[in-house]
Amino acid sequence: MSLLVSVIIFLLAVVIAVPIFNRIKLGSILGYLCAGVVIGPSVLGLIDDPDQILHFAELGVVFLLFIIGLELAPQKLLAMRNLILFVGGGQLILTIAVITVIMMFIGLSFNVSIVLGMALALSSTAFAIGLLKEKGILNHWNGQKGFATLLMQDLAVIPILLIVTALAGVSSSDGPQWWVSFMAVVGVLLAGKYFINPMLSLLSRYGGSEVMTAASLLIVIATAEIMYLAGLSMGLGAFMAGLLLANSSFRHHLEVEIVPFKGLLLGLFFIAIGMNLDLALMVEKPLVIIAATIALILVKALILWLLYRFIYFKDEPGKTPPLIAAILLSQGGEFAFVIFNVAVQDGLLSSEIANIAILVVGISMALTVPLVMLAEKWLNKASDTESEFDSHREVDEPHVIIAGFGRFGQITGRILAANNIPFTALDNNAEHIEFVRQFGNKIFFGDATQTKLLHAAGVEHAKIFFIAADSDKHGFEIAHTVKEHYPQIKIIARAKSRLSVLKYREMGINTNVREMFDSSLVAAKLVLKEYGFEEARAEHMIKVFKKHDEELLEKSYEGNKYDLNNLIKISNQGRAELESLFKHDKED
Repeated sequence: MSLLVSVIIFLLAVVIAVPIFNRIKLGSILGYLCAGVVIGPSVLGLIDDPDQILHFAELGVVFLLFIIGLELAPQKLLAMRNLILFVGGGQLILTIAVITVIMMFIGLSFNVSIVLGMALALSSTAFAIGLLKEKGILNHWNGQKGFATLLMQDLAVIPILLIVTALAGVSSSDGPQWWVSFMAVVGVLLAGKYFINPMLSLLSRYGGSEVMTAASLLIVIATAEIMYLAGLSMGLGAFMAGLLLANSSFRHHLEVEIVPFKGLLLGLFFIAIGMNLDLALMVEKPLVIIAATIALILVKALILWLLYRFIYFKDEPGKTPPLIAAILLSQGGEFAFVIFNVAVQDGLLSSEIANIAILVVGISMALTVPLVMLAEKWLNKASDTESEFDSHREVDEPHVIIAGFGRFGQITGRILAANNIPFTALDNNAEHIEFVRQFGNKIFFGDATQTKLLHAAGVEHAKIFFIAADSDKHGFEIAHTVKEHYPQIKIIARAKSRLSVLKYREMGINTNVREMFDSSLVAAKLVLKEYGFEEARAEHMIKVFKKHDEELLEKSYEGNKYDLNNLIKISNQGRAELESLFKHDKED
């Protein structure tokens, strides 16, 4: 089968399955899984090499972990260290111990039992985080406990693989030495601090948007591959890269560029998992597989619930039920497939036991969404999770967005900062960013016409959107985007000319700042004073002129605004009226 036909099959499966599952409120992830089952070898057999697809689709998990790192920031990770150690570590140790004991009780050897315990103790990072985001609780207190659990599991994958190899008695001398892994970590840390930001700054100045997209992909994939070659997890490498760039001015831009690739590859990843499920084995041993799946979900959910309920319970705001967060992580994980594969190759597990375990992991994923829905209904708290994390927010949402942070926009930014009013500035000029960052301002690289960038910058929380772009054309494009997608926000726009003001008014934006107008009035007042007019007289003349000019502008808007002859006629009339006013004042 050609690559193009395979792509068509995948896309067709997605556009059919995902809307159906979203419509019946089972979620897109379950839709991907079921689509994979249908097109895989167990049903229609349209795709005959699911293992190869799964290997490629793991890039979706890599991109996901990179974006998580971008959103986390080192200081936030440091603040979560107790959650990672006690909640994440506690879950891992307790689950491995309980599953190992159960496996030994049913007659399996210790080595087989401990391998199954370690593999099944891991949850699906991609699956669980996807569900946490869908439910809107990733940033809630129990959601943070869930994330800490997943992060600890990801950190434990490499040690678990080393333990599996040691249990099999297989030499691992062919793999990288410990110092290679250490040097790889140090290299990534140094590159993130001293190389990546200057590189992105250079590319933003001299490359186009497609070059920045290529650079974003290069950072993620290259870092993941370096860590993989050094004997570490690709996902861990991507997570580190994101973590190092979390405080970068290019953070939002990188996120916007990576998100589409992450979404497609994660979908492909879950389809590949569905394709790898052996339904023939399910028909052959249904009771064993169903019992094992239920036992896995019960054991993991109970352990997670106890940890989420009783560790740091005094800090618990009490909105998102710990049970919901526990069920969201009660499934088996994608790394179990890797561990089972290594264990089979090393002779620790038989193919039959590994296939049963893989099927249990897949079915546990499929059951997660329905179980969460049942739990929400039972607890009657599905609609009571929105405000829980308000007291735990670690960053203020911006009240003002400033699009364009050159000299014009910086004045407003400085005044806002002096009055402790949160704002986010967006600018696509790398030189502006590097200069302004020296003074501690919150500014991000990117084009304010991109809705994903606006969302990432928190525009839905803003009260005011100030368009301070140097170019009127760019300002009009930004205004159109904001008016279309965020009509509730008050827009203030910088205008370089009278025609620009008329254009903004036509778009429904009536609060405009004419770039040179007010400063020109100040200059005119100084000239009048130096010429010999008294302060009060000069002030009066300026006020008369300003009021008259604004009236002329209003007449221009009401008339044929873009007819040059009409504008000239209105201007001549206005000049005559102004002369008459000043003459009348002089006679008085």
